[in-house]
Amino acid sequence: MRWLAKLPDFIFAAILILLIAGSSPLPPAAGQRVHMLAWQHAFDYTSWTVNAMWVKLGQSALGNPRYFDPASQVNTVREYLRLVEEIQTVENEIRRIYADPNISDAGAASETERVRLDELKQRYQAVAPLAEATLEAQVTEILHELGLTLGGQPIPWVLYHITPLPQNLVVSPRDKIQQTTTYLLHPDLTTEQAERIEGIVDADMNVSSLVVPVGGIALYPTMVMRTTALGWLSDIIAHEWIHVYLVYQPLGWNYETSHELRTMNETTASIAGNEIGRMVMERYYPEFLRRYDPTRQLAAVDPVILGPDDFPPPFDFRKEMYITRLHTDELLADGKIEQAETYLEERRQIFWERGYAIRKLNQAYFAFYGSYADVPGGPAGQDPVGPAVRELRARSASLKDFLDQIGRMSSFDELLAALEE
Repeated sequence: MRWLAKLPDFIFAAILILLIAGSSPLPPAAGQRVHMLAWQHAFDYTSWTVNAMWVKLGQSALGNPRYFDPASQVNTVREYLRLVEEIQTVENEIRRIYADPNISDAGAASETERVRLDELKQRYQAVAPLAEATLEAQVTEILHELGLTLGGQPIPWVLYHITPLPQNLVVSPRDKIQQTTTYLLHPDLTTEQAERIEGIVDADMNVSSLVVPVGGIALYPTMVMRTTALGWLSDIIAHEWIHVYLVYQPLGWNYETSHELRTMNETTASIAGNEIGRMVMERYYPEFLRRYDPTRQLAAVDPVILGPDDFPPPFDFRKEMYITRLHTDELLADGKIEQAETYLEERRQIFWERGYAIRKLNQAYFAFYGSYADVPGGPAGQDPVGPAVRELRARSASLKDFLDQIGRMSSFDELLAALEE
């Protein structure tokens, strides 16, 4: 049977990824302390990985999507996107009914919508595995054309699973912007619980912490959030696969070693993810290209936008966030911690007035978002790592050459030396 032939590869890949991921332990003081303070809300890696591997084995046993012609595969993905959009619409309508003070019996008033939602979810459960397998195959085809496969197969395979994603607790010192540690929390964590955890961690450790949403996580299979944005989805599938691909190389091994290496990893994955994602869109879904904007592909890890992008007067989010980061770095460098934190709250309110619902703007915010430096400006400020990675990509003859070269690096100094050659 086809799935039995692949079973050893599934098991080997899962064990290897878990072992390598576990080979970079959290810093003893910070990581262990955060675990002691937040363990009751911790995300269960093991259970999720085992469940996801069984899902993927089931898909492999069915042989999908190889039994369908290319047009049917593309239509399956389109149907998946349509179902997700309709599910979100009905869910929003149910929430509106329950929030309406003029409706005394919300259960009865929403009965039609709840029945419709059940029908849509049943259809979604049937279509989602086919859509996942189709996008995996399409990304694999692009990777093969880019020379990122061995014998026609990427190592490891492109395997992802749409799932509610855990939330990420990021910890930074107060006197400088630097990610000390992170800790994944349960997907169902409420905002109230997040605020409570941040308060406990901040008070106990005298740090700046923030619980942030993420769009994908490089477990194996990789985790990807549900969305109707196909451009974003194709980018994130590729982005998270690049992380797993790099796990086998020095750059990936040393992800947690330093701020510079973390930013090198994230920026590399973002650059490659954008390029691969765009190729998927151009090849299979050209009608969606007009909605494609690679500078906004990490929307899941950006603030929620409450209204149109351009308010009167126009407000440049990346430019204003860049300015905020620069001044914050200046204040912290002068030892003015309280003044920096007051300034950040003032700036948060300005962003709010322009339609950006940032719940908390602090050192941890910049420590997390500043690692995604594939686009100039923004929360990375003047961190030199992102520009150096972008320059190496610009000088590389191909994406494969870029990944081969940067994948062998285990320090930022090696990247600088490569640019001096």
